Amino acid sequence: MKKLLCFLIILFVFFYLPAFSQEDQADSTGAAVDTLTLDFGLFNSDEILNLSLRFDLTEYMRKKPKEEYLPAILTYHISDKDSINKEIKLRSRGIARNNICNFPPISLNFKKSDIKAPGMKKVDKIKMVTHCNSGNEEYLFKEFLIYKLYNVLTEYSFRVRLVKVDYISTAKKTRTIRSYAFLIEPLDMLADRTNSTSIETLTLTQQNIIPEIMDRMNIFNYMIGNTDWSVTGQHNCKILSVIDPGHPGLGGIVPYDFDYAGLVNAHYALPAEGLGLESVRVRRYLGDCRSEEEFNTRLKEFSEKKSEFYRIINEFTSLDEKDKKYMTGYLDGFFNSLEKGYLITSLKRECRNQQVQNKQFLHQGYVISIRYDTKLRQ
Repeated sequence: MKKLLCFLIILFVFFYLPAFSQEDQADSTGAAVDTLTLDFGLFNSDEILNLSLRFDLTEYMRKKPKEEYLPAILTYHISDKDSINKEIKLRSRGIARNNICNFPPISLNFKKSDIKAPGMKKVDKIKMVTHCNSGNEEYLFKEFLIYKLYNVLTEYSFRVRLVKVDYISTAKKTRTIRSYAFLIEPLDMLADRTNSTSIETLTLTQQNIIPEIMDRMNIFNYMIGNTDWSVTGQHNCKILSVIDPGHPGLGGIVPYDFDYAGLVNAHYALPAEGLGLESVRVRRYLGDCRSEEEFNTRLKEFSEKKSEFYRIINEFTSLDEKDKKYMTGYLDGFFNSLEKGYLITSLKRECRNQQVQNKQFLHQGYVISIRYDTKLRQ
């Protein structure tokens, strides 16, 4: 009977759970140990995954370890009775949220042998964005949706997967925390999917990026009210070496970490330092200047995707109606300006002002690549 049960579980996982597969027999607790295999299917579904993470919650929340890994057991729940266990390690990640959040984002560290998808030998870590503080899940949902919006525009974007997690402490007298989170596609997985290569360098500028890709990211960040990024220093963006005969020697760029965006409007978020903005809700274009024809070409893509943007937000069932209304209302400001013909004028004015400000900073000896509050992020 036990062998039959194991066989049925294996069939179930193989045919219905493309993100995970099971190979070993079940242990005495009814859960398979050390059998989790990740592949591209993990980020090809919108179904919410049910996970448990068992580790020393007290130690994690007290120390927020960024260097030392804590041992943990990750459990994927197939059903109420069946589950798959995986021994992993984890630590906290991030800069601002590591200081601000009671429960900072997590880096999940798997064994390299667990990643069996073609070309994925280097992938052994997956980022998990957590709820930050109790009662702030709406921020997590909004940031998750921003990733989904960018997916609509380009394949050069991180895919994400929403999960519901039970954080079970191995320490005594620490209650279980149940909350949503989302997983972010590993960079090497994105690079393999887009036939590109990730680049680690702190010396590039916007001029080193393919104009269409750079402009798309600039306009998107303007649309969502995000100034918390910089190409130089690779702050909240990753650089890719892409194959593009039309732009030899130029790369691609992929943004991430959108919690400081006006579309999220987190209570802790501050505008980028030096821009003179009163709130993250105030938009500021940080891209290079383009001709009116070039801006029109780039903005046409956003106009064509407008209905899809709104559909993604309105059909997301985990976010309440008030927050959905806030998000669509914030996007209204962008699209109303675009449709009335004001937006290009604003972009051209702001890019010129940005050029003047950059020259002033360079003349004064400032490092302009750091566009964030250093007091919060050190």
